[in-house]
Amino acid sequence: MPDMNTIVGSHDLLMITLDTLRYDVAKLEEANCPNLCGTGSWEKRHTPGSFTYAAHHAFFGGFMPTPANTDKASHVRLFHSRNTGLKTHPHTWLFDTPDMVSGLAAEGYRTVCIGGVIFFTKKNPLAKVLPGYFQQSYWRMNFGVTNPRSTENQVQHALKLLKQIPPEEKLFLFLNVSAIHGPNRYFVEGAREDSIETQRAALRYVDQALGPLFEAMRERARPMFCLAFSDHGTAYGEDGYQGHRLAHDVVWNVPYREFVL
Repeated sequence: MPDMNTIVGSHDLLMITLDTLRYDVAKLEEANCPNLCGTGSWEKRHTPGSFTYAAHHAFFGGFMPTPANTDKASHVRLFHSRNTGLKTHPHTWLFDTPDMVSGLAAEGYRTVCIGGVIFFTKKNPLAKVLPGYFQQSYWRMNFGVTNPRSTENQVQHALKLLKQIPPEEKLFLFLNVSAIHGPNRYFVEGAREDSIETQRAALRYVDQALGPLFEAMRERARPMFCLAFSDHGTAYGEDGYQGHRLAHDVVWNVPYREFVL
Protein backbone atom coordinates (compact mmCIF):
# COMPACT_ATOMS: atom_id res chain seq x y z
CA MET A 1 0.00 0.00 0.00
CA PRO A 2 1.19 3.55 -0.60
CA ASP A 3 2.08 5.73 2.36
CA MET A 4 -0.85 8.13 2.29
CA ASN A 5 0.93 10.43 4.73
CA THR A 6 3.39 11.21 1.95
CA ILE A 7 0.70 11.25 -0.78
CA VAL A 8 -1.68 13.70 0.92
CA GLY A 9 -0.20 17.16 0.55
CA SER A 10 2.28 16.25 -2.19
CA HIS A 11 -0.21 14.90 -4.76
CA ASP A 12 -3.47 15.97 -6.27
CA LEU A 13 -6.18 13.34 -5.75
CA LEU A 14 -8.62 11.97 -8.30
CA MET A 15 -11.39 9.57 -7.26
CA ILE A 16 -13.47 7.99 -10.02
CA THR A 17 -16.43 5.78 -9.22
CA LEU A 18 -17.42 3.72 -12.24
CA ASP A 19 -21.02 3.42 -11.20
CA THR A 20 -22.44 -0.14 -11.37
CA LEU A 21 -19.39 -1.71 -13.05
CA ARG A 22 -19.17 -5.45 -12.36
CA TYR A 23 -15.81 -7.02 -11.53
CA ASP A 24 -16.16 -9.75 -14.17
CA VAL A 25 -16.96 -7.18 -16.84
CA ALA A 26 -13.95 -5.06 -15.86
CA LYS A 27 -11.63 -8.08 -16.13
CA LEU A 28 -13.01 -9.01 -19.55
CA GLU A 29 -12.20 -5.53 -20.85
CA GLU A 30 -8.75 -4.95 -19.26
CA ALA A 31 -6.92 -5.18 -22.58
CA ASN A 32 -9.30 -2.62 -24.09
CA CYS A 33 -8.89 -0.01 -21.35
CA PRO A 34 -5.46 1.60 -21.81
CA ASN A 35 -6.28 4.59 -19.60
CA LEU A 36 -7.70 2.75 -16.59
CA CYS A 37 -5.53 -0.38 -16.90
CA GLY A 38 -2.44 0.76 -18.77
CA THR A 39 -0.24 0.31 -15.68
CA GLY A 40 -1.84 -2.73 -14.08
CA SER A 41 -4.82 -5.00 -13.59
CA TRP A 42 -8.04 -4.67 -11.69
CA GLU A 43 -8.04 -5.93 -8.13
CA LYS A 44 -11.11 -7.83 -6.91
CA ARG A 45 -12.67 -6.15 -3.88
CA HIS A 46 -15.89 -6.11 -1.89
CA THR A 47 -17.99 -2.97 -1.81
CA PRO A 48 -19.33 -1.57 1.49
CA GLY A 49 -22.73 -0.87 -0.12
CA SER A 50 -25.04 -2.53 -2.64
CA PHE A 51 -26.22 0.72 -4.26
CA THR A 52 -24.84 4.18 -4.97
CA TYR A 53 -26.13 6.14 -1.99
CA ALA A 54 -24.97 3.68 0.66
CA ALA A 55 -21.61 2.94 -0.96
CA HIS A 56 -20.62 6.58 -1.41
CA HIS A 57 -21.37 7.48 2.19
CA ALA A 58 -18.88 4.78 3.14
CA PHE A 59 -16.30 5.97 0.60
CA PHE A 60 -16.44 9.56 1.78
CA GLY A 61 -16.03 8.27 5.33
CA GLY A 62 -12.77 6.61 4.24
CA PHE A 63 -14.16 3.09 3.82
CA MET A 64 -13.05 2.07 0.34
CA PRO A 65 -13.84 -1.36 -1.13
CA THR A 66 -12.15 -4.11 0.88
CA PRO A 67 -9.74 -6.71 -0.57
CA ALA A 68 -11.68 -9.85 -1.44
CA ASN A 69 -9.73 -12.19 0.81
CA THR A 70 -9.70 -13.47 4.39
CA ASP A 71 -6.32 -11.94 5.28
CA LYS A 72 -7.36 -9.10 7.57
CA ALA A 73 -3.78 -7.80 7.62
CA SER A 74 -4.19 -6.80 3.97
CA HIS A 75 -7.36 -4.82 4.68
CA VAL A 76 -5.49 -1.56 5.30
CA ARG A 77 -7.38 1.69 4.88
CA LEU A 78 -5.91 4.58 2.94
CA PHE A 79 -7.98 7.11 4.93
CA HIS A 80 -9.35 6.82 8.45
CA SER A 81 -10.97 9.04 11.06
CA ARG A 82 -8.65 9.88 13.93
CA ASN A 83 -9.36 8.87 17.56
CA THR A 84 -11.89 6.12 16.84
CA GLY A 85 -10.17 3.71 19.20
CA LEU A 86 -9.39 1.37 16.30
CA LYS A 87 -5.85 0.37 15.42
CA THR A 88 -4.63 1.94 12.17
CA HIS A 89 -1.68 1.32 9.87
CA PRO A 90 1.25 3.78 9.92
CA HIS A 91 0.62 4.49 6.21
CA THR A 92 -3.03 5.42 6.76
CA TRP A 93 -3.79 9.12 6.52
CA LEU A 94 -5.89 10.21 9.50
CA PHE A 95 -8.41 13.04 9.39
CA ASP A 96 -10.05 14.94 12.26
CA THR A 97 -13.28 15.82 10.47
CA PRO A 98 -16.48 13.77 10.02
CA ASP A 99 -15.43 12.66 6.53
CA MET A 100 -12.35 12.47 4.33
CA VAL A 101 -13.62 15.16 1.92
CA SER A 102 -13.77 17.86 4.59
CA GLY A 103 -10.55 16.42 6.02
CA LEU A 104 -8.80 17.08 2.72
CA ALA A 105 -10.33 20.56 2.59
CA ALA A 106 -8.84 21.22 6.04
CA GLU A 107 -5.46 20.26 4.54
CA GLY A 108 -5.81 22.95 1.89
CA TYR A 109 -7.37 20.91 -0.91
CA ARG A 110 -10.05 22.32 -3.16
CA THR A 111 -12.75 19.64 -3.24
CA VAL A 112 -14.76 19.30 -6.45
CA CYS A 113 -17.53 16.86 -7.35
CA ILE A 114 -18.82 16.14 -10.85
CA GLY A 115 -21.92 14.01 -10.42
CA GLY A 116 -23.48 11.44 -12.68
CA VAL A 117 -26.32 9.25 -11.40
CA ILE A 118 -29.51 10.43 -9.71
CA PHE A 119 -28.05 10.76 -6.19
CA PHE A 120 -25.82 13.64 -7.40
CA THR A 121 -28.47 15.63 -9.27
CA LYS A 122 -29.32 18.03 -6.39
CA LYS A 123 -32.92 17.97 -7.64
CA ASN A 124 -34.32 17.16 -4.20
CA PRO A 125 -33.02 17.14 -0.60
CA LEU A 126 -31.85 13.51 -0.80
CA ALA A 127 -29.91 14.17 -4.01
CA LYS A 128 -28.10 17.08 -2.34
CA VAL A 129 -26.53 14.97 0.40
CA LEU A 130 -23.61 13.37 -1.48
CA PRO A 131 -22.59 16.47 -3.47
CA GLY A 132 -22.93 18.42 -0.24
CA TYR A 133 -19.69 16.89 1.02
CA PHE A 134 -17.78 19.05 -1.47
CA GLN A 135 -16.89 22.73 -1.68
CA GLN A 136 -17.92 22.73 -5.35
CA SER A 137 -20.34 20.31 -6.97
CA TYR A 138 -21.82 20.10 -10.46
CA TRP A 139 -24.48 18.14 -12.28
CA ARG A 140 -26.04 18.66 -15.67
CA MET A 141 -28.72 16.67 -17.49
CA ASN A 142 -26.15 15.59 -20.06
CA PHE A 143 -24.00 14.03 -17.30
CA GLY A 144 -26.76 11.52 -16.53
CA VAL A 145 -27.55 7.94 -17.45
CA THR A 146 -29.83 8.79 -20.38
CA ASN A 147 -27.13 10.57 -22.38
CA PRO A 148 -24.91 8.28 -24.52
CA ARG A 149 -22.08 10.86 -24.37
CA SER A 150 -22.30 11.49 -20.64
CA THR A 151 -18.66 10.76 -19.81
CA GLU A 152 -17.42 13.05 -22.56
CA ASN A 153 -19.66 15.78 -21.18
CA GLN A 154 -18.42 15.22 -17.64
CA VAL A 155 -14.79 15.29 -18.77
CA GLN A 156 -15.30 18.48 -20.78
CA HIS A 157 -16.77 20.14 -17.71
CA ALA A 158 -13.81 18.95 -15.63
CA LEU A 159 -11.39 20.38 -18.20
CA LYS A 160 -13.12 23.77 -18.00
CA LEU A 161 -12.82 23.72 -14.23
CA LEU A 162 -9.15 22.77 -14.37
CA LYS A 163 -8.44 25.88 -16.41
CA GLN A 164 -9.88 27.95 -13.55
CA ILE A 165 -7.93 26.18 -10.79
CA PRO A 166 -4.29 27.26 -10.40
CA PRO A 167 -2.06 24.25 -11.18
CA GLU A 168 -0.19 24.70 -7.89
CA GLU A 169 -3.40 24.56 -5.82
CA LYS A 170 -4.03 21.19 -4.19
CA LEU A 171 -7.03 19.48 -5.78
CA PHE A 172 -9.32 16.61 -4.84
CA LEU A 173 -11.52 15.90 -7.85
CA PHE A 174 -14.31 13.33 -7.59
CA LEU A 175 -16.08 12.01 -10.69
CA ASN A 176 -19.11 9.71 -10.57
CA VAL A 177 -19.26 8.11 -14.02
CA SER A 178 -22.85 7.34 -14.98
CA ALA A 179 -22.41 5.74 -18.42
CA ILE A 180 -21.91 2.17 -17.18
CA HIS A 181 -25.04 2.31 -15.04
CA GLY A 182 -28.20 1.27 -16.84
CA PRO A 183 -29.50 1.99 -19.34
CA ASN A 184 -26.35 1.10 -21.25
CA ARG A 185 -27.96 -0.84 -24.10
CA TYR A 186 -27.40 2.04 -26.53
CA PHE A 187 -23.66 1.28 -26.56
CA VAL A 188 -24.40 -1.86 -28.65
CA GLU A 189 -26.34 -1.23 -31.85
CA GLY A 190 -29.59 -3.13 -31.91
CA ALA A 191 -29.49 -4.20 -28.26
CA ARG A 192 -32.91 -4.12 -26.61
CA GLU A 193 -31.84 -4.64 -23.01
CA ASP A 194 -28.84 -4.15 -20.77
CA SER A 195 -26.43 -7.09 -20.48
CA ILE A 196 -22.83 -8.00 -19.80
CA GLU A 197 -22.05 -7.19 -23.43
CA THR A 198 -23.61 -3.73 -23.31
CA GLN A 199 -21.83 -2.95 -20.05
CA ARG A 200 -18.55 -4.06 -21.63
CA ALA A 201 -19.17 -1.64 -24.50
CA ALA A 202 -20.00 1.14 -22.05
CA LEU A 203 -16.72 0.55 -20.20
CA ARG A 204 -14.74 0.79 -23.43
CA TYR A 205 -16.45 4.09 -24.16
CA VAL A 206 -15.72 5.41 -20.66
CA ASP A 207 -12.04 4.49 -20.82
CA GLN A 208 -11.61 6.34 -24.09
CA ALA A 209 -13.52 9.37 -22.81
CA LEU A 210 -11.32 9.61 -19.71
CA GLY A 211 -8.16 10.04 -21.80
CA PRO A 212 -8.28 13.87 -22.08
CA LEU A 213 -8.88 14.21 -18.34
CA PHE A 214 -5.86 12.08 -17.51
CA GLU A 215 -3.73 14.09 -19.91
CA ALA A 216 -4.83 17.34 -18.29
CA MET A 217 -4.06 15.97 -14.83
CA ARG A 218 -0.53 15.08 -15.93
CA GLU A 219 0.05 18.73 -16.80
CA ARG A 220 -0.64 19.99 -13.29
CA ALA A 221 2.13 21.05 -10.92
CA ARG A 222 2.07 17.94 -8.73
CA PRO A 223 1.53 14.26 -9.52
CA MET A 224 -2.00 12.86 -9.37
CA PHE A 225 -2.88 9.90 -7.15
CA CYS A 226 -5.88 8.20 -8.73
CA LEU A 227 -8.43 5.84 -7.20
CA ALA A 228 -10.70 4.17 -9.76
CA PHE A 229 -13.27 1.63 -8.68
CA SER A 230 -16.90 0.61 -8.84
CA ASP A 231 -19.40 1.38 -6.11
CA HIS A 232 -21.33 -1.87 -6.76
CA GLY A 233 -22.15 -4.30 -9.52
CA THR A 234 -25.52 -5.34 -10.90
CA ALA A 235 -27.34 -8.54 -11.81
CA TYR A 236 -28.40 -9.45 -15.32
CA GLY A 237 -30.53 -12.46 -14.47
CA GLU A 238 -28.05 -14.44 -12.37
CA ASP A 239 -30.04 -16.78 -10.07
CA GLY A 240 -33.15 -14.87 -11.11
CA TYR A 241 -31.89 -11.51 -9.81
CA GLN A 242 -32.07 -8.26 -11.73
CA GLY A 243 -30.38 -4.98 -10.81
CA HIS A 244 -28.67 -4.12 -7.53
CA ARG A 245 -29.49 -3.12 -3.94
CA LEU A 246 -29.45 -6.84 -3.24
CA ALA A 247 -27.02 -9.42 -1.84
CA HIS A 248 -25.42 -11.31 -4.72
CA ASP A 249 -21.78 -11.84 -5.67
CA VAL A 250 -22.17 -9.89 -8.92
CA VAL A 251 -23.25 -6.89 -6.83
CA TRP A 252 -20.72 -7.18 -4.00
CA ASN A 253 -17.63 -7.93 -6.14
CA VAL A 254 -16.16 -4.76 -7.65
CA PRO A 255 -12.99 -3.79 -9.56
CA TYR A 256 -10.49 -1.49 -7.84
CA ARG A 257 -7.27 0.26 -8.88
CA GLU A 258 -4.77 2.74 -7.41
CA PHE A 259 -2.20 4.43 -9.65
CA VAL A 260 -0.27 7.67 -10.11
CA LEU A 261 -0.60 9.85 -13.19
